[in-house]
Amino acid sequence: VQLQASGGGLVQAGGSLGLSCAASGLAFRPYHVGWFRQAPGQEREIVAAINRSGGTYYVESVKGRFTISRDNAKNTVYLQMNGLKFEDTAVYYCAASQNVQWRVSEYYKYFGQGTQVTVSS
Repeated sequence: VQLQASGGGLVQAGGSLGLSCAASGLAFRPYHVGWFRQAPGQEREIVAAINRSGGTYYVESVKGRFTISRDNAKNTVYLQMNGLKFEDTAVYYCAASQNVQWRVSEYYKYFGQGTQVTVSS
């Protein structure tokens, strides 16, 4: 099982990026899927999550700017990031969970290689 995040890049503050998370060896439909990020010297944190029913969760710092969505037919989860700030700079990962506590990062697994997002100030 592997989850692959893609779509990162370099963007100016205030700009937008769209990330995608694709899975191989795993069908997303029965899973909750989360987006995480890790900045240099910091712990990995959950940024947004979407449960199997389409309910969403966002960390306070990205509310109103980021939107998570899923397309089970394409086995892909997306993270649209608008109004990017310098402090959003990090490596972004996606992961999956089947635990009822789908907002809790420790219950996620299948982290793959992340994608770098760099926001210039």
